[in-house]
Formats: sequence, C-alpha cells, structure tokens
Amino acid sequence: MSLAEIKKKIETEAREEGGRILDKARSLVASINEEMNGEIKKIEQGYEDRFRKEQPEMLRRREIVAGLDVKKIELGVKQDAISEALAGALSQLGSLQKDKYLNFVGTLLAEAVETGEEEVLVSESEKFVTSEWIAEYNAKTGKKLTLGKEKRPITGGFILKQGDIETNCSWDMLIRWIRDDIEADVVKRLFSA
Repeated sequence: MSLAEIKKKIETEAREEGGRILDKARSLVASINEEMNGEIKKIEQGYEDRFRKEQPEMLRRREIVAGLDVKKIELGVKQDAISEALAGALSQLGSLQKDKYLNFVGTLLAEAVETGEEEVLVSESEKFVTSEWIAEYNAKTGKKLTLGKEKRPITGGFILKQGDIETNCSWDMLIRWIRDDIEADVVKRLFSA
C-alpha cells in the first residue's frame, strides 16, 4: 500500500470515527434536551398545579383585605359624620338662649355638686353664669357655690373645683363623652358583622 493510500485510509477512518463521535454527541445532546424538556414541563406543571391549588386562598385573602379596606373607609366616613354632628351639637350648646343655657347648667350642677361648697370655674367668654346667677342658684338649692376668679379654656359649661379635685362639666367634655360612646357603638357594629 502506498503512502497516499495509507493517508487516504487514515483520513477515511478518521472521518468515519469523527462522524460516529459526532452522531453519538448529537444523540447525547438530543437525549439531554429531551430530559431537560421533560424536567421543564414537570416544573411548569408543578407551578401550575400549585397555582391552581393556591388560587382560591389568594383570592380569599384579597377579598379579606378588600373587605377590611371597605370597613376602614366606612369607619372614616362615620367618624367624619360623628365629628360634624358633634361640632354642630357643640355649636348649638354655645348658642342656646339664656334661659335654656342656664337651665341646662343648673341641671348639670345638680348632678355634679358633691359638697355644695365647690368653686365654679367658667370660660373667659362666659356670658350667663355670673356671680349673680350663682347667688340665685344657691338661694334656690341651699348650696354655697362660688364663682371662681380663675378662667378656663372651655367653650361653655363649667368646671367644679373642690380643693385639688375638679369635675369637668364643660361642653367640650360632654361632647367627648358622647363621642366615646358613639364611636364605641360604631366600632362594635362595624366589626361584629
């Protein structure tokens, strides 16, 4: 055999061997791709199954959050309505006619007086609760109340003072008590449903 034939034979065998190696490599790549595609499909299917299972829970949670948001908005609207109504009530208390104002103050005094010797503190702008009116009230009820010289930053009503003890019967405090009761009822109704 000549050198050219040997060279040709080696090249042919090398091409055949290279072709077999290349075919084997292609086959291995195809097998790996097929296996990876199967894994990818399993993972995708797993996520789809998991999503299908968790979707109702996710939707339920979203509904809960939306419901809480609605209740929060309702509470805000109701608090605003309460604030407006109580501001109106405070305004009406401040604009009562003299007789009604003093009757109301007299009723509050009858409820709040403990010893009958308290000091009655009023605001700087108080027009109707005067020393004269207190004297008339004392004459009718047998009390010994006095009008205090100290003025308080209240919108109306009074504060009874006996030593270090004070009983706040100002319009502001009355409205605050009413607000606390109303808000507690609103919260109870909102969150019991």
